[in-house]
Amino acid sequence: MGDIEAIRDLLERLSNAHGISGFEEGIREIVISEVEPLVDEILVDKVGNLIASRTGDGPRVMLAAHMDEIGLMTKYIDEKGYIRFIKVGGWFDQILLGQRVVIQTGEGKYVYGVIGSKPPHLMDEEERKKPLKVKDMFIDIGCGSREEVESLGVTEGQAVILDRELRGLAGDRVTSKAFDNRAGLVMAIEAMRRIKENAAVTFVGTVQEEVGLKGARTSAFRVRPDVAIATEVCISGDHPGAEKEYSTVKMGEGPAITIVDAGGRGIITPEAVLRWLKETAQKHGIPYQVDVSDGGTTDATAIFLTREGVPSGVVSIPARYIHSPVEVISLGDLDKGAELIARAVETAGVYF
Repeated sequence: MGDIEAIRDLLERLSNAHGISGFEEGIREIVISEVEPLVDEILVDKVGNLIASRTGDGPRVMLAAHMDEIGLMTKYIDEKGYIRFIKVGGWFDQILLGQRVVIQTGEGKYVYGVIGSKPPHLMDEEERKKPLKVKDMFIDIGCGSREEVESLGVTEGQAVILDRELRGLAGDRVTSKAFDNRAGLVMAIEAMRRIKENAAVTFVGTVQEEVGLKGARTSAFRVRPDVAIATEVCISGDHPGAEKEYSTVKMGEGPAITIVDAGGRGIITPEAVLRWLKETAQKHGIPYQVDVSDGGTTDATAIFLTREGVPSGVVSIPARYIHSPVEVISLGDLDKGAELIARAVETAGVYF
């Protein structure tokens, strides 16, 4: 369908780059360089969303992909030079202990550190039984005093990112941080490249999805789409602890079309949107799955509730270990998801 190596290269650039919620500038610059040749107009709105529009016929389709990743933020530096921090987005605390991190001290300026805690060797039996929380952890950048930390440009309120880069696994599988949602970004960008018809489409790289779907709400108000697709990752139910009792979606079997997420508290995809996406996939021989989830939600929820309402759906890539620094996806699923979205945009006028 597409150039898998090119897809991997773009995914690597985006996932290796840093951009936690509220600090998406670096990601946005990469995305602008990719979509600028594909659209007629680009703007960055007041809250940082990237809005890239192509004129054309038929209903206006909004493709939304959030640019932010979950991360941390410096909160307090003690007198011995250890840095306390808070979570930005949905972390499982125990994943964080022992990770290497990057503190963003300015544009293009970084300081490296590690997340530590009281050694288990010094804990009593009761302490070892209890799971560690973020309040029990700190960042160590190798300094011996607060003054030394500050001399390196580290202060309160700075973005902290886990220090991971993309690596290949067996077959077409890759692992890295931030596939949620850099995979969704790649899928939407690649779909924009493949749209052959003169369709009216607006690509939006949204901000602060991980902390409340904020950019989706404001950008959809501005774009006024007739229909919308959010591109995302979803939980792959094909490994121990995530079997079919939770999810029937499997990696390597194509993109997933969301029927419901967050048990209906998020999006319940309108029948017209489901028919549009499913029939497009069937017509073009694109394998797909359906996702019925009791878990988290996506930008589609906020877009759906904008103005008088926008028919909205989600196309996701199955991912293992979401919200960790070792997320895993299939590049083939990513390729097929982009193909489905491109073909759907071309036929939106038949359905809306």
